[in-house]
Amino acid sequence: MASDFFGYSQLENHSEFLQMTQEEKLLGLLKEHESLGIANQIDYQKFYLYSLITHSTAIEGSTVTEIENQLLFDEGISAKGRTIQEQMMNLDLKAAYEQSMRLARLHTDFSVEMLKILSAIVMKNTGSSYQTAQGSFDASKGELRLVGVTAGIGGRSYMNYQKVPAKLAEFCSQLNQNRHRLMDNENIIAKYLLSFDAHYQLVTIHPWVDGNGRMSRLVMNHLQYEFGLVPVKIVKEDKGEYIQALVNSREQDSLEPFRAFMLEEHIRNISREIAEYKRSQHNDPIKTFADPINAFADPIKQRLYQAVIQDGSLNYAGYAALIGISEATVKRRLNELKKEGFIVRIGSKKTGHWEISANTFVNI
Repeated sequence: MASDFFGYSQLENHSEFLQMTQEEKLLGLLKEHESLGIANQIDYQKFYLYSLITHSTAIEGSTVTEIENQLLFDEGISAKGRTIQEQMMNLDLKAAYEQSMRLARLHTDFSVEMLKILSAIVMKNTGSSYQTAQGSFDASKGELRLVGVTAGIGGRSYMNYQKVPAKLAEFCSQLNQNRHRLMDNENIIAKYLLSFDAHYQLVTIHPWVDGNGRMSRLVMNHLQYEFGLVPVKIVKEDKGEYIQALVNSREQDSLEPFRAFMLEEHIRNISREIAEYKRSQHNDPIKTFADPINAFADPIKQRLYQAVIQDGSLNYAGYAALIGISEATVKRRLNELKKEGFIVRIGSKKTGHWEISANTFVNI
């Protein structure tokens, strides 16, 4: 009997999920997101996709920002100070997402060959060929690994490479069964959980020598796109928590730790998006000042600068809560803004406040 990758017997009962606070909160936020018409904004889908790509590659070490990717994707303008490898990683992942979305619109069934084709696009310009005692394989062509791999230094080994083809075929078969079962089902939470489990199971099988994380996130988003859901974005600032959730699920041999993290991550991101949209609909005092948006390659720095304009009296924790980033990131970015002359500190560290530098004021 084939092993159960997904555990979907419990996904059939919608009422069980509604008893859980996380699910209730997410459903409420998604309803508000829809009622506000956020997804109907011009270029929303495009820029949301760009954000998905930017954060997915950032988890793998890319330093290319969302603004830089926008210029790279739309204008072909290379990002200064970024390596060719980083930029090709982002361009390749964009091409893979575009192919994935085409397949999702057609409701194409998953297969080993389909996953290999998508992997070949993801790794087109950054994958390498390998010569091993078991034979040669080329990551840039999406070929499955013929070597053992481990989860980091001192980490546990992933599945033996000899078992990968059969396990990947089993994964596709079970995923297709559950996709079809949920296709016309209104159970939004069950659909999200299917996508989370597919992510976890694919990265656990680890079919390729490289690019498994990007592929797992792509497959997750593929399913969400096929189901008409708002795609889940794992932001780079939560990388540590994300990896720990994967480790916890593996060590506990349970899907629950990863499911819980993914639900919470989506709740955080949707909450931020709604809050930012609402703020954009009101008169903003920022408009009375010069907004040096072109000076900021980093969107976090841009949001922090705008937050200081709104209220310069907050501490690190206050800005972190407002923007949705860590206190360490707030401290680092504030110091950068200060050094660059955009803000100044008035008073002491404990009782003082931030102000916008006089050099950034303009007459409106």
